[in-house]
Amino acid sequence: MEENYQDQVEGRNSVLELLESGRDVNKIIIAKGEKHGSINKIIATAKERKIVISEVEKNKLNQMAQTSNSQGVIAIVPPFDYCEVEDILEEAKAKSENPFLLILDGIEDPHNLGSIIRTAETAGVHGIIIPKRRAASVNSTVSKVSAGAVEYMKIARVNNLNETIRFLKEQGVWICGTDMNTDTIYTQQDYNMPLALVIGSEGFGMSRLVKENCDFLVKIPMKGKITSLNASVSAGIVMYEVVRKRK
Repeated sequence: MEENYQDQVEGRNSVLELLESGRDVNKIIIAKGEKHGSINKIIATAKERKIVISEVEKNKLNQMAQTSNSQGVIAIVPPFDYCEVEDILEEAKAKSENPFLLILDGIEDPHNLGSIIRTAETAGVHGIIIPKRRAASVNSTVSKVSAGAVEYMKIARVNNLNETIRFLKEQGVWICGTDMNTDTIYTQQDYNMPLALVIGSEGFGMSRLVKENCDFLVKIPMKGKITSLNASVSAGIVMYEVVRKRK
């Protein structure tokens, strides 16, 4: 299903990040009586940017909210502005850095997607690639969990991950998959190259074709009784190893 014609961002920090990022905002909705603390800053910034501010009763705002913690403020925004894969490579080029991309193969939980975006932004990832089908897209939950990082992260949404992987290889990018069934521990791998890191879905890991298209695979060693980590935790561990190795 494609996005609606508008989406919403909820929570004080997320809305403030949104306003300060300069992204288009259609309207700010505030619960009546909420005129203290960071709400004042949100109102002032919205007025500065000439954005419509609408006040509604608190129970009406709670009905409109898509998350359980809107903190009395909702921003109505145009749908998330996805970019092209080429734009991500251009971003790396503009920074004179080796490209560092994330490919998310079927992450369905918006909380995981939001967490991954947040960590990716702090780790200096140039962009994230997600599939259009059977995967979470950027919505208000993702935006809130990412703590505003979606406003600064290039995200491309593609029809076919394997075609995209082939395209990246043609551009000289190496594809690194994360998988339990490999001998290479993630700390043993060199990452000092144009790199796309593939994170598989929460329940099933990478799809067979995506796995076959990887140039190499790495694994995170498991010491406990549980044999897999949450996808966003796995992504964070390997992302920061890439950061460490590239210093």
